[in-house]
Amino acid sequence: MAERTLILLRHAKSDWSGAETDADRPLADRGLRQAPASGRWLADNVDGIDLAVVSPAARARRTWALASAELEIRPPTRFDDRVYAASAGELLGIVRGLPDDVATVVLVGHNPGFEDLTTLITGERIPMKTSAIAMIGWAGLWSGAGRAPASVRASGRPPQDLPASD
Repeated sequence: MAERTLILLRHAKSDWSGAETDADRPLADRGLRQAPASGRWLADNVDGIDLAVVSPAARARRTWALASAELEIRPPTRFDDRVYAASAGELLGIVRGLPDDVATVVLVGHNPGFEDLTTLITGERIPMKTSAIAMIGWAGLWSGAGRAPASVRASGRPPQDLPASD
């Protein structure tokens, strides 16, 4: 049975100092440093990504632009309005609808949905601070997410020269 790998990448630290709407909030200086570190971790630890599904929020789009620039081969990217402010159940629906011809997908988005999704799929509570990564795997189809036994293969923020707290 085919192995699936779902990589959750929470957006990098955003800038709250302006008057932008939530969806238009840019990355903070710290986020501009965090996102490439996440991309370097992906480049060093993931053999290949077949598809990226990204929230349309400015901070998620910019996070993925900076992270994917670190990859040798950039995967096709799909911006999906459903990822923005999605609950765990809504995110699970997105995952279950992924095409079965892709094995490794990165989903770029937001909390609390990402933390709740990891719990829903794996039964483990994984903290998802800004720029955090959770790599989850299971045998089966995407439609089996949350139904098939799944494990957390890696989680946390890539090492970086930044304060640990958000």
